[in-house]
Amino acid sequence: MKHLTKAILVLGAMTLAACTNANRFDNDGVVDLNSSANSGSALSDGGANDPTSPAYFQHTIGDRVLFEVDQSSLTSTGRATLNGQANWLKTNADYVAIIEGHADEQGTREYNLALGARRSNTVREYLVSQGVPAARLRTVSYGKERPIEICSQESCYTQNRRAVTIISAGLSS
Repeated sequence: MKHLTKAILVLGAMTLAACTNANRFDNDGVVDLNSSANSGSALSDGGANDPTSPAYFQHTIGDRVLFEVDQSSLTSTGRATLNGQANWLKTNADYVAIIEGHADEQGTREYNLALGARRSNTVREYLVSQGVPAARLRTVSYGKERPIEICSQESCYTQNRRAVTIISAGLSS
C-alpha cells in the first residue's frame, strides 16, 4: 500500500508540473522568435534587413534549393544559394540548421521519403564541403508529406521538389 500511495503522489506531482499558464506570453501568445529578448542570448533581434537575422537568411540569402524530377544532385542555382547559406552559417556561429528534404506527390511514400533524405543529405554534404561544421547541421526527410503547393501540375511539382534549410538559434555546443 505504501508504494501505491507514493506512486499516486508522484503521478499527481508530475501532472501538476505539466500544467502551464496559458497567458505566459505577451501579445496574445505570439512569440517573436527573432527577438533576442526571447532567446536569452546576444543573437540578432533584427528583421530582414539585419544580415545576422534568420529573416535575412530566409528572405535574402534563400532558405531553399529546388531539384529536378527524381534527382538529388544540385543545380548551379542551388549551389549558388548554398554558397550564400554556407557563408551566413560560418559568420553566424550561434545558429544551427535543420535541412528538410521534400519531394513532389508523384511516386510512393517510401520512394519519396528516400528521395527527400538524399536531397537533404546532398545539401548537408555541400554545406560541410564549404566549411560549415557538420555538428551544426541535421537532416530530416518529409518526402511528399509537406507540400507547399497542392495541385497535380508541373508548376506545383517543381516547388515541392526541394530542400529547405531551417535556422535555429542557440542550440550549438
